[in-house]
Amino acid sequence: LTLVHVMGIPCNVIKPKEVSKLHPMVNIHDLVGALHLPGDAVVSPPDVNHALATAAAGHGVQIHERTTVNHVMMDKGHVTAVETDRGAIECEYFVNCAGQWAYELGQASETKVSVPLHGCEHFYLLSKPLAEPLQPMVIDMDGRIYVRAWQGGVLSGGFEKNPKPIFTEGRNQLEIQNMQEDWDHFEPMLSALLRRMPELEVCEIQQLVNCPESFTPDMRCLMGETPDVHGYFVLAGMNASGLAFAGGAGKFLAEWMTYGYPMANVWPLDIKRFGNLQSSRTFLRHRVMEVMPLLYNLKVPRWDFQTGRQLRTSPLYDRLDTQGARWMEKHGFERAKYFIPAGKDLLSLDASKTFYKPDWFDIVGSEVKCCKEAVCVIDMSSFTKFELTSTDDQALALLQYLCANDLDVPVGHIVHTGMLNERGGYENDCSVVRVKKNSFFIISPTDQQVHCWSWLKKHMPDDPQLHLEDVSWKYTALNLIGPRAMDVLGELSYVSMTPEHFPSLFCKEMSVGYANGIRVMSMTHTGEPGFMLYIPIEVRYTLYYTILYTTGNIPIQESQFISILCYIPFVGNDTGQTFSVSLHKVFTHCCCSDVWGCRWATRTFNSLQRFSMGLRSGDWLGHSRTLKCFLRSHSFVARAVCLGSLSC
Repeated sequence: LTLVHVMGIPCNVIKPKEVSKLHPMVNIHDLVGALHLPGDAVVSPPDVNHALATAAAGHGVQIHERTTVNHVMMDKGHVTAVETDRGAIECEYFVNCAGQWAYELGQASETKVSVPLHGCEHFYLLSKPLAEPLQPMVIDMDGRIYVRAWQGGVLSGGFEKNPKPIFTEGRNQLEIQNMQEDWDHFEPMLSALLRRMPELEVCEIQQLVNCPESFTPDMRCLMGETPDVHGYFVLAGMNASGLAFAGGAGKFLAEWMTYGYPMANVWPLDIKRFGNLQSSRTFLRHRVMEVMPLLYNLKVPRWDFQTGRQLRTSPLYDRLDTQGARWMEKHGFERAKYFIPAGKDLLSLDASKTFYKPDWFDIVGSEVKCCKEAVCVIDMSSFTKFELTSTDDQALALLQYLCANDLDVPVGHIVHTGMLNERGGYENDCSVVRVKKNSFFIISPTDQQVHCWSWLKKHMPDDPQLHLEDVSWKYTALNLIGPRAMDVLGELSYVSMTPEHFPSLFCKEMSVGYANGIRVMSMTHTGEPGFMLYIPIEVRYTLYYTILYTTGNIPIQESQFISILCYIPFVGNDTGQTFSVSLHKVFTHCCCSDVWGCRWATRTFNSLQRFSMGLRSGDWLGHSRTLKCFLRSHSFVARAVCLGSLSC
């Protein structure tokens, strides 16, 4: 209700009696109210399609029907042509709008393109004309059905709890046509329809339609340019809402192709939120069986998908799991939410999906207390990690162009910075370590892995002496936080870790316990004092057990990601989605999560601290636009706003 009001859509809550007046056929005996959208409308998809095609043809667009696309031709990572059964068509841009066939079409390209979606059978019932036309459209979320007018009769379908995936086994050559009826499968939805509208029991059924729909792994459509092929765009996976999304999605994609970016923030829909690991047919088949019922489910906070899990795990996953870790997923990576203490009922905690205080609240509270009073260790191996190296100063030159802050710092220094676009909006947020003169270690949020890689590769010159490598899998990352973190590291390394000897935002390779070559950084992603340890995976267990069990009388507790409200250095899509060990230290620069458009560039300055946005001179990407916005805002203004309340 609040959302549609913000969007300017007339909407109100009405009583059951008002429902009966608007729709006399609806059974209101079990209703307590309804949401009424008086401006809602129903249109015919074929008619809309025909109208758009006619208008396009009138402007010179050529439409080739009954034409098979064999594959998309590419040269040096750019689209060049489309090979069809009637010959090749040269083009600079190609848009994969193939719906349920989009996955297969992506795989048919010379360079395979990942389009993670999967088809499911979708059933709806058509009746013959009624004595009185049906108005308005009815959606019964509990009954999992929708009912609307159709050619004088009704059209009623739904999203069942046990969907039927289709076309998992291979190439899908089926054209748009009706598949076999399945009345046994449709029976629960038919029963729900007759419970809600009993008068329809006497209407005459014309047909039960079985028409596949495509669904994505996270219930959001796929949009944008693919990360590996320039000029190859995707607009697919509408999750049975294609007509409702078509106008806005088409507009944003047209802007994307014309100007290089959409005019609104569509980060949650960008196809670069997925990688190749989400393209397994088995994964997609299992995930869409969970996704389709969720369209009509009530989703509570802190909810996670249950299918397609353990795509990626930390090198310490088994150890944490045996210690009672309960898991959440981020970009296919398993991350510990909290640890079940001995004697707790696991079933009740797993079932505590609620809008109110969850059962694990006090568990997290004890971990937060340990973080603030002693020392905790958090596994942060899921963060994205790149190494950029060169034989000369090519790596530095690239980062100086892409990053807003100054990366020409002494070896061992850490710079927190953003990578901006031409409009001064964020494309990526990262911490960069200069480990050698011509070698840089880049740390980004988990779900920016594909986006950050794509952005770097897009701007890298064709230089064999410049090399970018994804090293996320090479390191176990441990966050050692709390006031006694320096005591722990000092005892294990025989080196003073005080700020005088190991200043803030500094990195050094050193020995910790028996393990050598550990990258120790005086920074954390929580806002609390502490250190990040990037550990080669072959010595992960040695160091982990050393930290936990050989530090004398210093109490150490294993902690988790749910304790972190906003990974303090990071501004990207992670912000605002988790919880905090440091509510009184929510730094102002965490407020900015806008990534795309120029109209957010002012907020970059209004909400970022100076250390993450240097007003340096030079020809770096987004400099002129950012400087104009800064001068227009006159000064840095930071405001922290808390909506709602916290009970601690």
